[in-house]
Formats: sequence, structure tokens, C-alpha cells
Amino acid sequence: MFPLHREREQPIFSARAHVFQIDPATKRNWLPASKHAVTVSFFYDASRSVYRIISVGGTKAIINSTITPNMTFTKTSQKFGQWADSRANTVYGLGFSTEQQLQQFAEQFKEVKEAARLAREKSQERYELANPALNIAAPELSEDRHSPPLLTVNGPGEEKLFRSKSAEVELTAEKERVKKMLSEGSMCEINLEAELFTLQDSNAKLVAALQEANSSVEQWKKQLAEYQEETDRLRDQVAELESQLGHPAAGQTGREELNQSLEELEAQLRDKDQEIHNLQSKKTDVGELEKEREEAMQRLQDVERRNTELEDQVQSAEKTLASSREDQKEAEVEVRRIIEVLDVKICDLNDLRQSLAKLIDK
Repeated sequence: MFPLHREREQPIFSARAHVFQIDPATKRNWLPASKHAVTVSFFYDASRSVYRIISVGGTKAIINSTITPNMTFTKTSQKFGQWADSRANTVYGLGFSTEQQLQQFAEQFKEVKEAARLAREKSQERYELANPALNIAAPELSEDRHSPPLLTVNGPGEEKLFRSKSAEVELTAEKERVKKMLSEGSMCEINLEAELFTLQDSNAKLVAALQEANSSVEQWKKQLAEYQEETDRLRDQVAELESQLGHPAAGQTGREELNQSLEELEAQLRDKDQEIHNLQSKKTDVGELEKEREEAMQRLQDVERRNTELEDQVQSAEKTLASSREDQKEAEVEVRRIIEVLDVKICDLNDLRQSLAKLIDK
């Protein structure tokens, strides 16, 4: 009913383990990040070709590590392994219940790291093929920038160059703003996923508790009926004993025995009444569990709605980024045209210098 992850990011491997982080003060001791074993999963973002390790404990993500080609997963014992994340400035440790689980996680880490390396190389190749003019235009622009004769003679051309640089600066600022927006969106999505996992875990616990309570209610009803029958039977015995006490007794000893039996029956009756009262009070707990379950379902619906709104914002940011890339291409065409004009001006300037040198010689 509720999606666990967005369509563009899918889990590829999961395992149960105890999560630890290195103590930032000593850099030697391990600090437990979870009180019990939690799910640790590898995720793949197809739109950005990024692999991540994510684990949620409680109401927050205790692991959010992006896999890079230079990471290494080290097995320090038969059931414990670790890796360092320079971006998060920490070292993560995982404790598994069996050696086989540790081996499977290590092999998956190695495969994901190799896939991340190939994805990075492909991304760099696509970038170099898509932007060949940037590596050529930059040196020429740098040489023209430091040429005093060009700045003195070619005023209009330099004005055009200045406008192109301003457009490039604005484009760079727009790209950084979009990247920041996408980064903040990813963090918000992680927090929403963590909250979603927590609510689903709470919902599952509430459902299990409700089912257990329902089964217990049936048992309590049966016990209550048995206690009521026992109470009626004891009351009948008490009434019978009271009626017997109303007739002359054979002796003082028989009356004392009857009084003692009557007191014991009254004590048993009080105990049964107390048990009935306790069972009736437990029935109210079932109603509270049902109310908590409804509140959890409402919170899940709110989180799903917030996640949908966030996805819309991310799509809008991606459209803005695509528009910025088109503006960048137009700016690059303008820069190349200006460079050609500057080359013509430089040739004219060299011809003028040669003419002046000839006139000076004459």
C-alpha cells in the first residue's frame, strides 16, 4: 500500500547486523549505533548511477554511505567487518550472527565498489565527449585576458567578452543552487524514508499487539464466564449454609465448622470478584491499541503525501537544471564567436604594428 522506496532507487541486497561507529574522540573504541540487529541494504540510484548503503534504526538513518571506488571493506574477525567513509568522516562497523552472512556482505560490497568504479568512468567519458570545446576555449581565453594591446585597442570586443563571463558566472551559480536543492531534497527523502520505516515498524507492532489482544480477549471472556459460574455456585453454597445456620444445630462444633466454611467461601468470592475486575480493566487496553494504530496509519498517509510533494520538487529542479545546460551551450557558442573576432583583431593589430615599423624605418 505504501512504497518503501522511490522507483528510481531500488534495493539490491539486504542483511541483518549490529551497527557500530568509531568513537570520534579516541578513534579506537566502537560505539553501538543500534540497540539490536537492524536491516542494512545496498541501494542503486539509476538516475545518478550511485550506490549507497542505508540502514534505519529508530527514527533516523544510522548509515547513509555512498560507495566510492577507493573504499575497502575489511573483515577484522569471523563475524565483524568495517569500512571508512571519508564523506561522513567516520568508520562503520557491522557485527553479523554468522560467518556466512559476513562473507556474503563482503562479496556484495566488492561487486558494488567495482560497479561504482565503472559507473564513474562512464560518466567521465560522457562528460568529456559532451564538452570538447571547454578544454580548447579556456587557454585562448586566458591568453587574451592577459594581453595589454588587446585590452587597449579592442574595447567593444572586450565588452562582449565581459558579458559572456558574467553569463557563465550566473550559469555556474544557478547550477550550484540546483545541486544544493537536489542535495537537500535527497536528505529530506532519506529522513522521510527513515520516518516511513519507523512508522511501518510501529504499525506492524501495533497490529501484532492488537491481534494478540484480540486473542487474549476471547480467553478473558471464557475465563470471565467460568468465574461467573464459579461465583454463582459459591453464592448458592453460601445461601445454603446460611439457611442451614437458621435451623437449630446439633452442637456447637458443627456451627463453628459452618462459620469457618462460610468465611473461606466469602474470601474465595472476593478473589473471584477481583479477578473479574482486572479482566474488565484489561479490555480498555485493546481500545487504546486500536486508537494508536489508527494514529499511525494517519501519520503514514501524511508521510506519503509529503514524499509525493518532494518528488514533484525534485522533478522541477531537474527541469531547471536541463534549462541551465541549454543556456550553457549557448554561452559556449557565444564565447567561441568572440574568440574568432578577437583572433581577427589580433591579426589586424599585428599588421598595424608591421606598418608602423616600416614607417619608422623610412
